[in-house]
Amino acid sequence: MTDDVTRAARLLKDHRASIDRLDAILVYTLGERFKHTQAVGKLKAEHDLPPSDPAREAAQISRLEDLARRADLDPEFAKAFLNFIIQEVIHHHQKHQS
Repeated sequence: MTDDVTRAARLLKDHRASIDRLDAILVYTLGERFKHTQAVGKLKAEHDLPPSDPAREAAQISRLEDLARRADLDPEFAKAFLNFIIQEVIHHHQKHQS
């Protein structure tokens, strides 16, 4: 192998190791987030509160879009990602109210 190919292979390996670490961080972070949203869902169910809070959701989406712009991430992707998470959380909240 040439020096360039060897260097590229090493860089590729390093990037992939970083991606693997970041994937683990994402999974564990989502796990922690869902623990808190499940606690919120139980509180809402115990106090007969609606599973959805549109004002909070809108504020969170706006906040996440701003964070995405500052992180050089496509705000539309960040918005779609948060909307997916919010829908999953609402689904969990609705299960607790059944």
